[in-house]
Amino acid sequence: MPAFPRSVQRILELTRSINCLPGDIVAVIEKDPVMTMKIFKVINSAYYNLPNKITSIGQSVVYLGINTIKNLALGFAAAGILPRMNVEGFDVQRYLLHSLVVAGVARQLGSQFAKEETDPGDCYIAGLLHDFGKVVSAQFLPAEFRKALEYSSEHSVPLHEAERLVIGVDHGVIGALLAKRWAFSELMVDLIRDHHDSNAPSSAALDCLRVADQVVRYNQIGDSGNPWRDSEPAAAPERFGDDIESLVVQMGSLDRIVAEARMFAQLANEG
Repeated sequence: MPAFPRSVQRILELTRSINCLPGDIVAVIEKDPVMTMKIFKVINSAYYNLPNKITSIGQSVVYLGINTIKNLALGFAAAGILPRMNVEGFDVQRYLLHSLVVAGVARQLGSQFAKEETDPGDCYIAGLLHDFGKVVSAQFLPAEFRKALEYSSEHSVPLHEAERLVIGVDHGVIGALLAKRWAFSELMVDLIRDHHDSNAPSSAALDCLRVADQVVRYNQIGDSGNPWRDSEPAAAPERFGDDIESLVVQMGSLDRIVAEARMFAQLANEG
C-alpha cells in the first residue's frame, strides 16, 4: 500500500497539539496544490452555499474550522488510496460512502452522548478508517476475500468471523497494521484493531465507532460487505441501549450526514 501523503500526516501531527494554530495548518495545505484544489471544491460547493467564493485556505479555515479541514484532508487522502476497480462482491464507491457516513455518525455520537469522554474528531477519523483492512484484502488477496464474502453471506455470520476462517486474520487487525505504518496515534491503531474484538476493553470512542457502524448498516447506507443481520446484538448496550431504532430516533435525521458524505464521495471521485 502507498504511504499516506506527508502533508496529511503533518496536519494530523499538528492537530494533536492543543497549541495548534490555524496558520500552521494553512501553511501545510498551501504547499499541497492538489489538496488545496479539493478543499476549494468542497467549500465552494452547493452543499455549503456560501454567499461569496472562497479563494484562500485561510478563509477556508475561518469558515469550516480546523477540525473540518483536517477531516477533509484525511478523507481525500484515504479516498485517493482506494483502488479504482471493484472486486467481485465489493463495490469501492459504496464502501467509501459507508465509511464516510460511519465517520459522520460516530462524530455525532461522540458529540451528543460522550462529549466529555472522547474527542468527536477522533471518532470521525476512526469511522473513516475502521474498515480499510477490507480494501487491503480486496486488492491484494482478492480470491480469499471473495471467499470470505461468500462464506459470510451463505452462513449469515459477520464478515470479520468469515475473514478469520478463510484468510486467518480479520480486517481490523490488517487495518491497524496499516494505520501504524501511516504513523497514526496509538489510540487510532487500537480503535481500528479492536472494533470487532469483543474482549477489548470498552471506551467511549470504541463504543461510538461500533454503534455508528451498526446504525449505518441498519439503515443500509453504502455497503461494507457486511449487511445488517436482525440477530445482531447491540454493540454497546451499557452506553446506548439495545434498540438501534430508538437510538436513531434520539439522534435525529441522518440526512445531513448522508448528504455531506455523498457530496464528499462525488468530489473525491472527480478529483
